[in-house]
Amino acid sequence: MTTTTEMTPANLAHIVDDDEAICDALTWQLRTRGIECMAWSSAEDFLAAWKPEWSGCIVLDIRLNGMSGIACFDALIVHHCQLPVIFITGQGDIQMAVDALKKGAFDFVEKPFNHNDLVERVLAAFKLSDERRRIEASREVVEERFTSLTPREREVMNLILEGHYNKVIANQLVISMRTVEAHRSHIFNKMKVRSAVELAQLLSVMKD
Repeated sequence: MTTTTEMTPANLAHIVDDDEAICDALTWQLRTRGIECMAWSSAEDFLAAWKPEWSGCIVLDIRLNGMSGIACFDALIVHHCQLPVIFITGQGDIQMAVDALKKGAFDFVEKPFNHNDLVERVLAAFKLSDERRRIEASREVVEERFTSLTPREREVMNLILEGHYNKVIANQLVISMRTVEAHRSHIFNKMKVRSAVELAQLLSVMKD
């Protein structure tokens, strides 16, 4: 099994399972569908190599020698890992898998599983991973624009978002209407929006 390599930002299915036969079968099935993947023989190896910029998903066996799949998942949560996790479960692991779903796992498949069905779940997880990366990229752009605002512009922006007219903002901040209009123009230019509605929609990205 491969345990160390230089990763790329492309989607990759990480198979974490100490059963070499299962890893080989899943690797073959995924690659025949054009899905790049990597097998890890232990949760410890995977966690030691994991990087926040990785994209794709994790296919994680609940029961592993050493650190369990559940413990690995908990560690990933602590490290704010954004990779969707698909658990492989035995009959006696269903409740653990359900509990993991409540904590944010993407899905679980029960042994013995249909390999084609698992591939479909991996592809669905890739879509979620792509969406999370898109949202994160959008958030970073919005935060960069937000930090360009002066403290006064942020004050004016908050009042704009509350729906106040320029006159009300001017009175509340004890500044002239012309100054409020100038701040509004600067805010819209820096945030790259054309209206208060667009501004509110843009800032909602930071709250997701």
